[in-house]
Amino acid sequence: MPGNSVRKYRRDTSEVSCCLKYVIFSCNVCFWILGLCILAVGVWAWTEKDIFNNVSKFANIALDPAFILICIGAITFVIGFTGCVGALRENTCLLAAYAIFLTILLLMEMSVGILGFILKDKGWIKEQATEGLRAFITHYREDPDQQNLIDWIQEDWLQCCGIEGPKDWDSNNYFNCSSHAVGSREACGVPFSCCKRRPHELIKNKQCGYDVRKEGYNFDVSKIINEKGCVQAGEEWIERNLILIASSAIFLAFFQILGICFAQNLRADIFAQKAKWH
Repeated sequence: MPGNSVRKYRRDTSEVSCCLKYVIFSCNVCFWILGLCILAVGVWAWTEKDIFNNVSKFANIALDPAFILICIGAITFVIGFTGCVGALRENTCLLAAYAIFLTILLLMEMSVGILGFILKDKGWIKEQATEGLRAFITHYREDPDQQNLIDWIQEDWLQCCGIEGPKDWDSNNYFNCSSHAVGSREACGVPFSCCKRRPHELIKNKQCGYDVRKEGYNFDVSKIINEKGCVQAGEEWIERNLILIASSAIFLAFFQILGICFAQNLRADIFAQKAKWH
């Protein structure tokens, strides 16, 4: 039949690679869904803290884990959407936007990496990390997300305590030694996340950091809490895992460059196909 002949002709002479099209689609639909989930979690966390109705909480927004989740989720969602829909609908505008977004992201990552390498010996990165940790310590107990983040850093990631050591917790109103006067049981102590893990410990003692900075403490503090500061512990962790970090960065850059090339090749195929129709 004439209709079948036309469809067969178009299928046989199509310039658009189905393999390339659905590779871009399948990869980006995963990123689209992932970005949507991360964005939803970030917005939910903000809603739980009632941050939309409390403008004063925007003061430390850059350090808010929920805000960081919202930014990551939004970027991932937009990139995944443009790549997914652009490939599926063979939309050259969306594919161009997808390639541009990936290029901008790649350039930003390269800029951060280059600046980090240049400034690593000038103390700027250390100063920023110190200021960030100081804000976390000062606002500990005020924001559950920041509290969970600093606890994870101290207990699970770096096994550290404070910025340069346990004494830095004196900058928090609850752990300051003078807080005995207002009845704080945590005065002259540190959070439980500063405590060293005991062998075969199933449930951690949440009061293990009480009074450890008090003069005349009866036990060997070094056996109870981590005395190394988180800045030093972070520097040592980066040095130990430098090859892994560099490999991950190279792999991420390669994946982004591949996405840009695939999108541009698919756009060229679509333009070639449209040229045949005309």
